[in-house]
Amino acid sequence: MTQTQQPRVALVTGAARGIGTAIAERLATDGMHVILADILDSGEQTASELRSKGLSCSFAWVDFGDLASVESFVQAQIRAHGRIDVAVNNAGISPKHQGKRLPIDETPLEEWQKVVDINLTACFLVAKAVLPGMKAGRWGRIVNMASQAGRTRSQVAGSHYSASKAGLIGFTRTLAGEVGPFGITANSIAPGRIDTPMAAEAGSEANERYLSAIPAGRLGTPDDIGAAVSYFASEEAGFVTGVCLDVNGGHFMA
Repeated sequence: MTQTQQPRVALVTGAARGIGTAIAERLATDGMHVILADILDSGEQTASELRSKGLSCSFAWVDFGDLASVESFVQAQIRAHGRIDVAVNNAGISPKHQGKRLPIDETPLEEWQKVVDINLTACFLVAKAVLPGMKAGRWGRIVNMASQAGRTRSQVAGSHYSASKAGLIGFTRTLAGEVGPFGITANSIAPGRIDTPMAAEAGSEANERYLSAIPAGRLGTPDDIGAAVSYFASEEAGFVTGVCLDVNGGHFMA
């Protein structure tokens, strides 16, 4: 970014807590204005806390399970902020029942569809909405939050979660091939076990099992993911596209 350019504008979905908040803070620290988008009303408090640190950000409420409104939501943010240069699709759900996934033959269709809608289809709709502006500006960064569960077998995540995250990786590769000529990159990140409220839902026993198998000797932190997103969103990453980056402390090595 040159001195005459306005700060980049980033949209981070699922930004009210955990990984999303860490991503938003990191991108804002990098000098961007960050739109925190979430269904949780606590996102307003999160944005306020970031602003108290001197960072430029705003909060916008949205339900990414309401697919009919996703594109119009993003377009409204583009109108409000002038453009979106960086889109980070981080919002996602991983339903558990008493701390455990349901077997495939016991998974209701409604639950399957909701997970796919939020974890995969909403990401497609966000990308679809931001691409015209990115193409016009000949620059853009799209980062999709996948999962280790989309890279290999998971003993914790449900079939719908794993399928949605594997689908997101495939979608990202196709997207990268289409938009590369416009100066736009598309990459995905596959976190391993990260110390977040979502991970806590699986229970301490599951997390201890993960920890014992991680060569790095610790669970990941939201800041680990924020750092990876920061790189993909940077000028320096302009020749890196279609990549799925594993951030898991060595638990899974492709």
